[in-house]
Amino acid sequence: MTGQAAPLTEEEIDLLRSMFDLARAGDTERLVTAVDAGIPVNLTNEVGDSLLVLAAYHDHPDTVRMLLDRGADTARINDRGQTALGAAVFRRAERSVGYLLAAGADPALGPRSALDIARFFDLPEMLALLEAPRG
Repeated sequence: MTGQAAPLTEEEIDLLRSMFDLARAGDTERLVTAVDAGIPVNLTNEVGDSLLVLAAYHDHPDTVRMLLDRGADTARINDRGQTALGAAVFRRAERSVGYLLAAGADPALGPRSALDIARFFDLPEMLALLEAPRG
């Protein structure tokens, strides 16, 4: 068995699943401790949601910022074609949108891009943020 990792135990799987609950709840303190201890910052669940997507969707800007500061990938697309930026736009989470744009998130990325979401749901304030010049 060279080069193969041992399968995860139920306890390890439960621990990883609990990370998604922390992201959903915006429990930044516990999540940062876990990420700093080695939980992958880009951990993704069975439907392609990353910790960043969940924190953005549930409008937890401090958690979003912490994940970005630790290298979370803004270009991950979940199984529904959504990005963290798209999730934040949908929720009208202005602070999270700002953090994601500052980190280089692409408003046009994905089959359900943040721009598409802002237009479809008629969110002019979000569209203005997405289309604002950045430099």
